[in-house]
Amino acid sequence: MKKNLLVILGTILLLLSINLNAKTVYATVDGEEITQDDIDLVMRVLPGANFDTFSNEQKSQIVSQAIERKLLAKEALKEKVDQDPEYKKTLEKIKKDLALEFWMKKKFESVVVSDKEIKEFYNKNKAKFEKKAQVKARHILLKSEDEAKEVIKELKNAKDKLKKFIELAKEKSTGPSGKSGGDLGWFDKTQMVPEFSDAAFKLKKGAFTKTPVKTQFGYHVIMVEDKKRSSTAPLDEVKNMIKENLKMEKFQKEMKAFSKKLKEKAKIDIKQF
Repeated sequence: MKKNLLVILGTILLLLSINLNAKTVYATVDGEEITQDDIDLVMRVLPGANFDTFSNEQKSQIVSQAIERKLLAKEALKEKVDQDPEYKKTLEKIKKDLALEFWMKKKFESVVVSDKEIKEFYNKNKAKFEKKAQVKARHILLKSEDEAKEVIKELKNAKDKLKKFIELAKEKSTGPSGKSGGDLGWFDKTQMVPEFSDAAFKLKKGAFTKTPVKTQFGYHVIMVEDKKRSSTAPLDEVKNMIKENLKMEKFQKEMKAFSKKLKEKAKIDIKQF
């Protein structure tokens, strides 16, 4: 068969993901509706993209491509491409593979994972669900140590230290976060360079560094607004994820065992390579 099998299988997987009951209509072409299914077909080249997040202009372009596909498909059928022997051969192959995919999908959906199994897995693997300690911090990045010391001096003399910190960050910080008052949000120890992380995690909530922190980027003054200790995600939070993982493990094990039985019964002749 001329058509690459991977392309065919890709089409099959795409068909499986299509919502056969899609109701949203984006346009009509000679009376035929352009639905979410048609949009999904166009967007298969944009894995992970979400049509709803696109701008109106981008959405219009996608809909326009879907309209083109619909018109071209009608033209292909007018020229009786469906009567071509290669087309029929390919269609039969797709039918078999599609049947397999739907059968496997149903088998997967029939796999049962009990609450007891989920709880047992959670209790045996709590380390996998550990949340690292985090801090919520701000910083002011300066070029020289003297500049950093001057900022620290101003902070020490300020009554409202957080307000003053934000003002100084907007006024003096050379880092990109300066515009937002030096806000870095929440981060764990692995997300910043070691010197910065070490200094930030030593601070108490509401405190700031009394000496400049030197890194490869310059000199920092850091203020910690809040802290979170390391913790383990509760079972309710990770239950669905555990269930899907266990379900996939069971499914793969069952398919492997079933395939083995089928091979034992079948007459198989493999040529020597």
